[in-house]
Amino acid sequence: MLDFVAPLVIDNTTKIVLLSLDGLGGLARPETGRSELETARIPNLSALATDGVCGLLRHVAPGITPGSGPGHLGLFGYDPMVFQVGRGVLEALGIEFALRAGDVAARGNFCTVDRQGLITDRRAGRIATEVCVRLTDRLRDIRLPGVELFVEPVKEHRFVLVLRGPGLSGRLSETDPQAIGKPPLPVRALEPAAERTAELVNTFIREARGRIADEPAANMVLLRGFDLLPDMPRFPEVFRLRAAAIAAYPMYRGLARLVGMDVLKTGGTFKVQGHGQGR
Repeated sequence: MLDFVAPLVIDNTTKIVLLSLDGLGGLARPETGRSELETARIPNLSALATDGVCGLLRHVAPGITPGSGPGHLGLFGYDPMVFQVGRGVLEALGIEFALRAGDVAARGNFCTVDRQGLITDRRAGRIATEVCVRLTDRLRDIRLPGVELFVEPVKEHRFVLVLRGPGLSGRLSETDPQAIGKPPLPVRALEPAAERTAELVNTFIREARGRIADEPAANMVLLRGFDLLPDMPRFPEVFRLRAAAIAAYPMYRGLARLVGMDVLKTGGTFKVQGHGQGR
């Protein structure tokens, strides 16, 4: 699709503002019969809708509800079925971690497990970011054979895990069962070349569990979205647009940075300065 679009691009002086209110949609409330947007007084959004262009977009395919990563790739003109990017890469780029080719990145959640090892809260009660910073400090000196390990806080219960070394693979299963009352899943290799990486990550999880087992809420970790840094077509080169992204949450900034947009600093920008930044 990008090969089809590129020859159609014409240089001009037009400026475009794409406003994405991720997750704002809602269903009608039983007591009013209206959704949140139908109920709220939104003169500015109404003015933008009146003067701008509105429409419907199918981000992936019929019947598929995408997450924020694939959804925004679709918004930017990239087919999420062709350009699949793990959440770990987006989170790492979003906090300005200097991800290198060959690094394996995963998004982590601190979670709560009971004495039987069953998950009681997948987000550890959404702990404060300050607690997340303290806990990632505990995990940074875990040592794995043959690789460098980075553990970086993101926001609240979220963190990033990065493995750096030769022969790593991002083809790994997730440890989050997406349900409470179940134990975290072991990491499995999804291809033979990922067997060693899976063993390394499972070792990290066992070590991490031992170091935070005394925490009242965030006493275990869940990992998902494993991936390597992909080689993406650059948005300015494909669409011949100078694009600037304004976003508060790191994942959106990471996605914009991945496709070659300039990410502007804002008052709502969250960035943690931690071990491994700028490497």
